[in-house]
Amino acid sequence: GIRVVGEADSGASAIALALKEQPDVMLLDIRMKDMDGLQALPQIKVASPRTSIIMLTTYANPGYLARAISGGAAGYLSKETDPDQIVRAVLAAAAGDDLIDRTLLTAALAAAVDHSTPSPEPTELEIEPLSEREREVLRLIVEGFANHAIAETLNISLPTVKTHVQHILQKLHVSDRTQAALLALRHGLVDTE
Repeated sequence: GIRVVGEADSGASAIALALKEQPDVMLLDIRMKDMDGLQALPQIKVASPRTSIIMLTTYANPGYLARAISGGAAGYLSKETDPDQIVRAVLAAAAGDDLIDRTLLTAALAAAVDHSTPSPEPTELEIEPLSEREREVLRLIVEGFANHAIAETLNISLPTVKTHVQHILQKLHVSDRTQAALLALRHGLVDTE
């Protein structure tokens, strides 16, 4: 189960709490007094490197999303997310899965694409072809599924899912599943309804 070990009302107190408690998972608001969650994030990762951090936000801001991912956040959820889904997100983060709210990802990606200058990409994007199964796994990653949910959906074992995820990351030349999802959406690598 989940045991709450503390609550912080500022960035500084969140850093101190992480150092003292070394929690498995931390929910971190982007808006806090003294410093925002994005400023506190890298310091928390230094204070407690094994802590998986899920950012909570009311903003589908591509800059915030990018900073959260590059700062080492394991997840990025809307404050409007259903409480049961937040519980599932905490359990998934504790198990080492990254996750991102699909609605926020889509909105942030749309904003990023709208504000980006056309790049010479697609043709220059060197992506190794994905197998049919890898494309299925990538589609579920894009839809926000954690590894255990992918295993259940595709009726395959968890270690098999983890192997597919590693192959996908290698073939797409990205370091985490959130970057893989962004790349897949940006370049139309998967069919999404």
